[in-house]
Amino acid sequence: MRTAEDAALLALLGGLEARGYGFVTATPATHARVIARADRQEARTVADVFGWSLPFADGVLDDDLRQVAEAAGILDDAGDGKRRSRVRVSSLHGKLFLHSAHPTDDRDAVFLGPDSYRFADLIAAELVGCPHTARIVDIGTGSGVGGIVAAGCCPESAVTMTDINPQALRLASINATHNRVEAEFVLTDKLDAITGGIDVALANPPYIIDAEEREYRHGGGLHGGQASLDMAVAAAERLNPGGRLILYTGSAIIRGEDPLRDALAGALTARGCTLRYREIDPDVFGEELEGPLYADVDRIAVVAAVATKAS
Repeated sequence: MRTAEDAALLALLGGLEARGYGFVTATPATHARVIARADRQEARTVADVFGWSLPFADGVLDDDLRQVAEAAGILDDAGDGKRRSRVRVSSLHGKLFLHSAHPTDDRDAVFLGPDSYRFADLIAAELVGCPHTARIVDIGTGSGVGGIVAAGCCPESAVTMTDINPQALRLASINATHNRVEAEFVLTDKLDAITGGIDVALANPPYIIDAEEREYRHGGGLHGGQASLDMAVAAAERLNPGGRLILYTGSAIIRGEDPLRDALAGALTARGCTLRYREIDPDVFGEELEGPLYADVDRIAVVAAVATKAS
């Protein structure tokens, strides 16, 4: 059941949409660089409040937005009479999405960033001509980008979004309602909780090694690729004939070799799938290479892996 705070967050999205709000989320490193500037220490605009996560004084938000943000319970005391929002709102494919404020250090943080934009573009490109009645499952949905974008590509589809994070499912549900998408939301780390076959499985798992091994951040073995391999295997076993897995992830390239690609090819072929695999971006998170866990890695590439089950 939706709480009063959830209803207020939904009203916040509606209010921002009515005001023509837009904000594109950058990488955490870029975000940190921007808000370190001397002229970016305090919010002057609505986007500073709900995009850049800057502290704001009275008068920056109009009365209606301020009241709905207060009703949602998302404003923290930032000192010196200022407040700060615990959520951000970003625009993607003409839609607005709630997610966690910067920095995303909390254990229940809900992510949206440059990977989300590339993931959405991949889904839109792959689902041209998607059957209207497809069964779509977004595995580890986060803020709901995958399922919501896929639903727009496949009208009348049945959408299920899963995550291990209750806060992610909460925000994904609000984002889905705002963007007029009906979906089922399941708190789980496995597909066993989902009944029936799947026509389209979507996954954008963590692909970087997290030193603390937090489940929602940690990609595991294969230099961060294990979570992607595990999701792909689980999805392939549930795909209907002709069904597809659309996997967006990162792969550590070692002396020109791509161990994740090889592992996916073997595992998916064994489960009756063909694989299309390509690099989307050849070099991301280069700072990770400075640590000992990536001492043998040349680069981290963002990749698209699309598996299709034999008909």
